[in-house]
Amino acid sequence: MASHEQMALSFGSAAAEYEAGRPDYPAPAVAWMLESAVGASAPVRVADVGAGTGKLTRALVAAGFDVVAVEPDEVMLEALRRAVPDVPTVVGSAERLALPDAALDAVVLGQAWHWVDPVRASREVGRVLRPGGVLGLVWNIRDESVGWIAEMSRIMHGSKAEIMIAAGGPEVGAPFGELETRSWNWQLPTTRAQLWHMVRSRSYVITADADQRARMERELGALFDRIGAVDDAVVELPYITHAYRTTRP
Repeated sequence: MASHEQMALSFGSAAAEYEAGRPDYPAPAVAWMLESAVGASAPVRVADVGAGTGKLTRALVAAGFDVVAVEPDEVMLEALRRAVPDVPTVVGSAERLALPDAALDAVVLGQAWHWVDPVRASREVGRVLRPGGVLGLVWNIRDESVGWIAEMSRIMHGSKAEIMIAAGGPEVGAPFGELETRSWNWQLPTTRAQLWHMVRSRSYVITADADQRARMERELGALFDRIGAVDDAVVELPYITHAYRTTRP
């Protein structure tokens, strides 16, 4: 099995699958995370850390924020630059932000905090935020209360994010205090091709050996047949978006 670091840095090899298969973030979740930052400056300065191909970046830009994208993988950053070419980009991580002290109104991470060292990342995020600045964390998680979703997760193995949220949610360190949280249930119309893109964008699948990957794809193909995800048919893929926020003292 691949190490935590290998999984965390595996996504660049599947950047196209990630872009095609991962969902966008609901606008109400983005607005809720950054509610207290609005009005702090004009415009609100936000760093999207672990930005990947820019899924959350686009939602932040659409909401009118002044965004800088931070990502450790240059391949993922190249995909982000194509998607949102006007957003400045920085190579870095939550533990190592090449950004000035107290320069930002908010730092957000989408599908990323479970990959970081929460103590080191909290300290570094606290450094780049102004007093009263916001740390926002958000995940789109498939709704495993739906039978076929639970079966799909069993075949692919639960992700680190799914396990973390089921265990009570993310942890943050100083200077941050308790996290507030809200969730949104929604459904994404999805084709079989899009399901495969989503599957192949997951770190466990990307880093699996040939035999493991063949077994997963065989079982998932049979599952997609059973739920009617064939040819161009559309199925509803249920998600729960979990958002968290806290402020720097």
